[in-house]
Order: sequence, then structure tokens, then C-alpha cells
Amino acid sequence: MSRRILLVTHPRRPEVPAMVRDFSQRLGEHGIEVEVLPGVDVDDHAPIRATMARDLGAVPSLEGAELVVILGGDGTILRSAELARQAAVPLLGVNLGRVGFLAEAEREEVGWMVDQVVNRRYTVQERMAVDVDVIEDGVTVGRSWALNEASVEKCARERMIELAVEIDGRPLSTWGCDGVIMATPTGSTAYAFSGGGPVVWPDLEALLVVPISAHALFARPLVLGPHSQLAVEVMSENFGQAVMWCDGRRSFDLSPGARIEVRRSEIGVPIARLSNSPFTDRLVAKFDLNVEGWRGRARRSRPEA
Repeated sequence: MSRRILLVTHPRRPEVPAMVRDFSQRLGEHGIEVEVLPGVDVDDHAPIRATMARDLGAVPSLEGAELVVILGGDGTILRSAELARQAAVPLLGVNLGRVGFLAEAEREEVGWMVDQVVNRRYTVQERMAVDVDVIEDGVTVGRSWALNEASVEKCARERMIELAVEIDGRPLSTWGCDGVIMATPTGSTAYAFSGGGPVVWPDLEALLVVPISAHALFARPLVLGPHSQLAVEVMSENFGQAVMWCDGRRSFDLSPGARIEVRRSEIGVPIARLSNSPFTDRLVAKFDLNVEGWRGRARRSRPEA
């Protein structure tokens, strides 16, 4: 049976065309077809209603694909997840960005990555995602999902928002704040980490609640069980306007009284792993000041492509 790899690229990286040619040629020498997906770079500010229509419309066929390989940063990988999630095709990222927590290889490791793919030396890890509902006056007006996080944020810099947070149907607290992040373990190293939340290993199943600049004495990040039901309600009109974001890509403007419900999704996101190194190694590689030295040692421990 022939093998087929789909390739998604960052739309504006100058090094991408040469990398695509090199990647396609290397895999082609082993009889593996490479198809570059068109039309992946969708409008980052599309509202949920438009996103739902687009998701149900014509998208490139993923049927029979072995992997979706991404040349870009975490943002490009999140865009690719929008296409690959329903088809359960694993994502494999090559980092062309700054941090690249979701990527499995750096740009100088393409040869090694090709060798791993050709010989099927990879495993697939399913990452937890969350489903998100937006409810107004008791009616669900929008639905989306997130691999990293759903966040409710203020729109205007000079105005805070008032949010009531509920867990498992029970009120937790009301905060005047800049927002609240509800993240997965995968998203714990993204927006939630920047907001002061803990790093959660991706093989754990949990939900995080991280308040952003809350004006309160007791507003600490929380780590909840994977089956907890989270809800955030936008309170008084006397505060600023709020917006809900999913993975920083899909947004929905929120009116006072709007309720955002977040729960674990039944559909995860498969991520291809090229090595069995622990998450601790990746954490050190991304956050240690001596990043280049660590990467050099890590590369020397890998077989040559």
C-alpha cells in the first residue's frame, strides 16, 4: 500500500519553499507521496459561527493519510489540528518558530525526522482537548474546541472584566480581572504558563484554571480532575467588554450574562512522537538558558539520518 504524507507550512517563512522541496525529495526517494495542503491559513479572527460553517465545508481530504507534517511554529500546528482532529491523523511538527513545544524536531533535524518517518520509528500520543459552549439567555449560540486553552479576556486595556467561576455546578469565586484561562495539560506550557499557572505533564489528564491579574487576595491557579465541568459567566455591564478565545484562533464576543462552559472533549488530538525521551527533556530544552548546549547533546544521542 502506498504511503501518503500531508504537508502544512507557515505561510510567510522564507526558508519554507526550500524545505518543502528537500522534504518531498527525501520522502519521494522512498516511494512516499507528499501533498502540500492548500488553504490552511484561515482568518485568525473568525467568529465561532463562521468557524463552524467552515469546518463543515469543503476541506482537503485526509483519508488515507499517514501523517500531517507541519513546517512552522506552535501556531501553525494549532491551525493544522483544526483539519486533522476529526480525521484522527497524527500531527508531526518541525519547529520554525521560537519555542515550539508541540514540535518534535528542529529545522536542522529534517534529515533525522525523514529517516524516522521512512522507517516508521514513531509512536502516537493522543492529547486531551476541551469542548467549549457559549450560552446566552439559556441558548447555546456557539460551539468550539481547544487543544491548548479556552480563555475569557477583556477587550479594552484600561478596563477589567468581572467573571464568576463555577466548578462542577458550584460557585467558586467572582473576580475583577483581565481574564481567566481554562487549559489542558498541553496548554499548560502556553498561555497558562505565561499567566502564572503550573506546568502539567501531557500524559496526565487534568484541567487548569488560571486567573489573569485578578484583583483578589485568593486567586490562585487550580488543577482539576479531567471530568470536572468548568463554567465562566460574564457579570456586570459596569465593567469592560469580554471576548472568548479558543487556542488564540477562534473568537466570540461576549455580552454581559454570557456563560462559557468548558469540559473534556471525547475527541483528542493525536501527536506523533519521534523518540521516547521524557517530557522533562523537552521542558529543559525549551526553558533552560543553555538551550543550544542541551540541543547539541540531544542531537548527538540520536542516530544519524
